[in-house]
Amino acid sequence: MDELLESLIRGERRALSRAITLVESTRPDHRRRAVELLARLPDRQALRIGLSGTPGVGKSTFIEAFGGLLTGQGLKVAVLAVDPSSTRSGGSILGDKTRMETLSRDPNAFIRPTPSSAQLGGVARRTREAIRLCEAAGYDIVLIETVGVGQSETLVAEMSDLFVLLLAPAGGDELQGVKRGIMEMADLILVNKADGELLAAAHRTVADYAGALRLLRRRPQDPDGFPKAVPVSAATGEGLAAAWSEMRALVDWRRAEGHFAAARAAQDRHWFLAELRGGLLARLDQPELRAEIARLGTEVAAGRLAPGAAAAKVLAQLDVNPPPAAADAGPHE
Repeated sequence: MDELLESLIRGERRALSRAITLVESTRPDHRRRAVELLARLPDRQALRIGLSGTPGVGKSTFIEAFGGLLTGQGLKVAVLAVDPSSTRSGGSILGDKTRMETLSRDPNAFIRPTPSSAQLGGVARRTREAIRLCEAAGYDIVLIETVGVGQSETLVAEMSDLFVLLLAPAGGDELQGVKRGIMEMADLILVNKADGELLAAAHRTVADYAGALRLLRRRPQDPDGFPKAVPVSAATGEGLAAAWSEMRALVDWRRAEGHFAAARAAQDRHWFLAELRGGLLARLDQPELRAEIARLGTEVAAGRLAPGAAAAKVLAQLDVNPPPAAADAGPHE
């Protein structure tokens, strides 16, 4: 453990890969070692940027171009690309690292594809801990690429300092297709593919989103003019520097106004509660409980026991007091 920690702090990529593998493991002994490792990490901070977007918008192409811009400025960039999982093997389906060939060879970049493992919210369960490991390894920017836009693609906002929504040039149908909730969470909307024949359409789309954003209620953590929509082209690099300038301006304002530190504290509180819920659910997977849960499930399905009463029986074995609503006994209709 000491050797792994020292190598990680020195910024060795192999040590970072080993550490992320350790925290992603579900083995109880590995989990104990992971908790010990995380508790001993130095207090380093990187800028965490969450990135989501509609399918086919070019998230990987954008990350490769944007990451190259950042490393060209002397910054170290870590990319945590969360892929959809195979229902058979549990592994990643898309393999984002193979689609970022240039950035993956950059000595100042680190790319880690991670299967979502059926975890909702567009991120993997241990993504937040992987972010902490990247920060401890000395990376300045951590990019978190989510699975894609959907109703549950919101957890990335609970672990990032900036939430960027990447969209393609389109008309009103695209605007209708993106959920309002995710637009309300976005700090910056980037309209990609603003080049060639799509340039005019991209600028029209930017105008459409700018108008839509003005209808949203202004958030206290935003200065005047934010959130905003900006055209970019991952293929030509046009607009990437301007987008990075907008991100830095927003982060600097939030730091000066105290919103940055408050958001980090709220995120820590959120993930403490999430870890607590995850730990309680893990206790349900104990061998001695699985058979009892299966038996009670049969009773509920047959109508001989109410769902609330069955849940109360399981919670009683965990020494957890069920809420009053879950204690109603008797068979259900």
